[in-house]
Amino acid sequence: MIVQSFEIDVEKIAGSITVTEAAAEHFLRQTHKAGRKAVRLSLKESGCTGFKYVMDEVDEGGPDDFLKKLGNGVQLYIDPKSIASLQGLEIDYRQEGLNRNLVMNNPNVKDACGCGESFSF
Repeated sequence: MIVQSFEIDVEKIAGSITVTEAAAEHFLRQTHKAGRKAVRLSLKESGCTGFKYVMDEVDEGGPDDFLKKLGNGVQLYIDPKSIASLQGLEIDYRQEGLNRNLVMNNPNVKDACGCGESFSF
């Protein structure tokens, strides 16, 4: 039996996560409103399909979180347990009619539930 191991290049994956200017400005407003300094992104098991995104306003990330500094000074912490599933993620903030939403464009998502609450890889 042969066992292969590989290392995940966390910096490369985190570098592939992009945040649009609109989303960065949204994060800036939300952190100021909450009296916090940063945003933390993670995944949580949820819903009928498997996972959902969790965005929390925080003062600092966890000890192993990867830090991505956005152009407007907002700090984005990324949960290391979730990072492999977030490779290539684009976070955008859009207004559609009267609704304003964060939009997660994740190329790793294979299926999503009908209501858009959860997804699987």
